[in-house]
Amino acid sequence: MGLGSDMYRQQILDHYKNPRNYGELEDPTFSHTGENPTCGDTIQMDVVLADDEETIERVAFSGDGCAISQASASLLTEMLTGMTLEELNELDRDDVIELLGVDISPMRVKCAVLAEKVAQDGAKIHTGEIEIDSTKTE
Repeated sequence: MGLGSDMYRQQILDHYKNPRNYGELEDPTFSHTGENPTCGDTIQMDVVLADDEETIERVAFSGDGCAISQASASLLTEMLTGMTLEELNELDRDDVIELLGVDISPMRVKCAVLAEKVAQDGAKIHTGEIEIDSTKTE
C-alpha cells in the first residue's frame, strides 16, 4: 500500500472524527435528508444560497453513519461552497470517490455518495424539478 493511499485514509479519519461544517444552519434556503438503509447512514444537508439564488454560499450537514458517509459529507461541504446549483447537479459518483481519494468497494459506494445525492435532490426540490420527501441510496 502506497504512502498516498495512507494519506487519504488519514484524511477520511480526520473528517470523520473532526467533521467540517457539521450542524444545522439557521434559516437555510433548503434542507433535505436522506439515508442509506443498507448501512444505516443518515444525512441532512442544509444549504444557503447567495442573493443570485444560484450560488451556494454556505453548507452544513448533520447525521450519523459510517466513516465513509460522514467524511464524504464533510469533504463535500467544503467543495460545494461557491459552486452553483448547476455545478452541484453535474457532480457524479466518480467526483465523490475522487474527493475521498481511496478505492471504495461496491458496497461502500452508497455510503460515499449519500451526501452528494441528498444535496442534489435538495436542490432539485428547491427548483421544483422533483417532489420527494427524502433520498435513499439503495
